Amino acid sequence: MALPSPINYSSPGISAVYPTPIPRRSTPPPRLFKRSPSRLLPWSYSAPRCGCSLGGGMETGAAAGLFPKRSLVTSHHLRHVESMARLPSGAGKISHLNAIILGESLASEENDLVFPSPEFSAQALVSSPEQHRQMYKRSIEDPAGFWSEIASQFYWKEKWDPEVYSENIDVRKGTVKIEWFKGATTNICYNALDRNVEAGNGKKVAIYWEGNEPGQDGQLTYAQLLEKVCQLSNYLKHVGVGKGDAVVIYLPMLMELPIAMLACSRIGAVHSVVFAGFSAESLAQRILDCKPKVVITCNAVRRGPKVIHLKEIVDSALTECAKCGVSVGLCLTYENQSAMERKVTKWQERRDVWWQDVVPKFSSKCAVQWVDAEDPLFLLYTSGSTGKPKGVLHTTGGYMVYTAMTFKYAFDYKPSDIYWCTADCGWITGHSYVTYGPLLNGATVVVFEGAPSYPDSGRCWEIVDKYKVSIFYTAPTLVRSLMRDGDEYVTCYSRKSLRVLGSVGEPINPSAWRWFFNVVGDSRCPISDTWWQTETGGFMITPLPGAWPQKPGSATFPFFGVQPVIVDEKGNEIEGECSGYLCIKKSWPGAFRTLYGDHERYETTYFKPFPGYYFTGDGCSRDKDGYHWLTGRVDDVINVSGHRIGTAEVESALVSHPQCAEAAVVGVEHEVKGQGIYAFVTLVDGVPYSEELRKSLVLTVRNQIGAFAAPDKIHWAPGLPKTRSGKIMRRILRKIASRQLDELGDTSTLADPSVVDQLIALSDC
Repeated sequence: MALPSPINYSSPGISAVYPTPIPRRSTPPPRLFKRSPSRLLPWSYSAPRCGCSLGGGMETGAAAGLFPKRSLVTSHHLRHVESMARLPSGAGKISHLNAIILGESLASEENDLVFPSPEFSAQALVSSPEQHRQMYKRSIEDPAGFWSEIASQFYWKEKWDPEVYSENIDVRKGTVKIEWFKGATTNICYNALDRNVEAGNGKKVAIYWEGNEPGQDGQLTYAQLLEKVCQLSNYLKHVGVGKGDAVVIYLPMLMELPIAMLACSRIGAVHSVVFAGFSAESLAQRILDCKPKVVITCNAVRRGPKVIHLKEIVDSALTECAKCGVSVGLCLTYENQSAMERKVTKWQERRDVWWQDVVPKFSSKCAVQWVDAEDPLFLLYTSGSTGKPKGVLHTTGGYMVYTAMTFKYAFDYKPSDIYWCTADCGWITGHSYVTYGPLLNGATVVVFEGAPSYPDSGRCWEIVDKYKVSIFYTAPTLVRSLMRDGDEYVTCYSRKSLRVLGSVGEPINPSAWRWFFNVVGDSRCPISDTWWQTETGGFMITPLPGAWPQKPGSATFPFFGVQPVIVDEKGNEIEGECSGYLCIKKSWPGAFRTLYGDHERYETTYFKPFPGYYFTGDGCSRDKDGYHWLTGRVDDVINVSGHRIGTAEVESALVSHPQCAEAAVVGVEHEVKGQGIYAFVTLVDGVPYSEELRKSLVLTVRNQIGAFAAPDKIHWAPGLPKTRSGKIMRRILRKIASRQLDELGDTSTLADPSVVDQLIALSDC
């Protein structure tokens, strides 16, 4: 495209930066400032904007007068920045800007902004900060009208009451209660499957399945998926499962996992998916709590070269439950032939039934059970500080609307996209953004059973090329792991289909963000760095790829209808640039409604710490430009001599060292400081441990944060203890750091339990 006339950079303190790419694991070169007129921000928005089906029918782009067809001049070229001053977060203008556009490699400094290219914004659902601001403003000032319009795009057997929502999140005013679309009846399975088939998309691929071994694959169209869901729904009804009954699902990432979830929701049953990496003890805890009528599992699964005997884990869990007086009458078992043959599977007659022997015999048509918007949809257990897992309960209507909308906008989803989220359905990400959110939008989803580094570290990009994945959503842990393995595993694949990248699960450190952007996305794919929780149901703070410039490591701004605030220890809201406790005021449709069987704990954990707010449990900083930076759980904050230091901040500083591949930081008791900083550090392949390197790592933290944040101990770590979903088990690290080696607890959920022994052996190195 022809570039506009050079922009007049007469505004003070503004420069555009177009650095040459820097090799990973090398010392960053000196900053290069280039001001070639032909490379300055080409904000010419003459291309037509696509319409936006959500958000009140507002015109977008040039049609709304937001982008004049002429080239933007000095007073307009920072259109992204100028509208920041009007954000509810108290953001102000940016005083210094080092900006690049998608397509340019990103430099090493944390304050760089990545602007969407004109071409990307021209096709985006939300194509400018002004459009975002208008939609956000309406969602806050008129939530009933805003969410009613969104909800009207789905099928409801009966519409909601005149009062779209009601809430009390202030414990001082009585029992905490949240309701959205009360009185309406719907079914999320119907909206995810039947509605798409009826719209003529029955032949569109709903799921591409990629097995553990390369070459193992399968696919289901929307019509085929609906038939399989109906068969299982009919079987579950046949064995006595009805509306409100619980079903525990303990399956790996086979297509049968989302099928089982959808089958439960179709008949009004409440599913509780348990990650197929939890131990028998953990599974038993969840069964004892929700008392399901049926447990659904498979005989075994391969994870990389390893075979995991899931059925035996279920057998042990059910035995323990029976001792406690809870008996499950049916264990429906899928025969996963690639992992284990039927004949060698341990079996209990009368209780155990093979999926393949019974489910296909049932009709491929099943009537929908219409449920109230506030009827339970699923239970998902999350860790609790007391050791007892918390049963997070999500209801149907609000969750359906919220997860569908967040998926569409945060990823700028188009019907032609192929979408891959690497998360397991045993976690909330797999519920909202593998199953429900994508299918409600009629998306094509990749479901991957295997390990992302098996048989080698190029597997992810092989899959991306195979299915032409355009939206790739993963965890920072995987990003850092792939960084460590080397760029060559990425660059030997095309990845030209990629359009949007996403990050989930923890704050992504800026160096990992840059690698993800520069190497994986070839500097042309925006990154939706999403912050949310099991409890929130969907994204709360996230970039919208076509609207705002991004800062590496920042979750950016709140999603529509979300009102985040940062408070101090007394619960006072802090304005402008600040750090503190992240809370949410007002409810949103996707909010969880209670903790199953323990509403008192629900109120105590989330609403009593700061009355009048939902307390997220996370720390957050807001910079002078209004961007949000999540600092991790506040229980992952170390108090060193009165300084409160987020572990994520120290980890980010360590990982910025060119020879550090990954780091995990915990607090330990210190006789002088109260708490000391204990850092587990994984080095880049081939780098030897040395005292010089230890000192260099400590110096990096001192330089980036301050002397008070310098680690007291660097513990060399060939690997970190992680679950198969990539989550670092920090409780194990705390026990090792504190030398409480006889209190390590259950390590069966780790992807590689031998890592613990290696860490213990290196304790004194």
